[in-house]
Amino acid sequence: MNETVKDIIAKAKEGNQIAYSRLLDMFWNDVYGFQLKRTENENDAEDITIQTFSKAFDKIKTYNEDYRFKTWLIAISKNIHIDLVRKRKKSLLETRRNEEAIQKVFDDSLSMEDQLIQEQNLADLLRDIKSLKPHYQEVINLRYFNELSYADISKKLNEPMNNVKVKLLRAKKLLAEIIRNRR
Repeated sequence: MNETVKDIIAKAKEGNQIAYSRLLDMFWNDVYGFQLKRTENENDAEDITIQTFSKAFDKIKTYNEDYRFKTWLIAISKNIHIDLVRKRKKSLLETRRNEEAIQKVFDDSLSMEDQLIQEQNLADLLRDIKSLKPHYQEVINLRYFNELSYADISKKLNEPMNNVKVKLLRAKKLLAEIIRNRR
């Protein structure tokens, strides 16, 4: 079973889930380490790394084998980080512009209408989550409602952390698709 990276990529291009997991295992530390140096923030580095693999796996058929796979992943990761920085700068500017308006708001309590809308949105979200397969529901609940870390979810489910990350990534994509279709 001495498969080369090229063989694994070929299988991934055919949609083989095991190949995706192997690529994730092989290159996770490279991408995460790269982002950790850039961001100096473990959460950002992890989020960007997850986004990198998600984007790479979505676009794996466009991968050009003339280049090293790791280089391709790092380039994707770098672009995601640049986009994140731009988005944060834009958000910061908007926040500063709105600072005066924010200071005028003294009452943080929700109106009855806002509270009803918030409860309705939560009910819709919970219904959408229930339409996912049970193993996807479980990781969503553990991560976002129980607020467990990836490591804690990994222990609780007795699965490798990379499997948990991939499962959560897929669950979020499926959930986003369900929500998009509902609207």
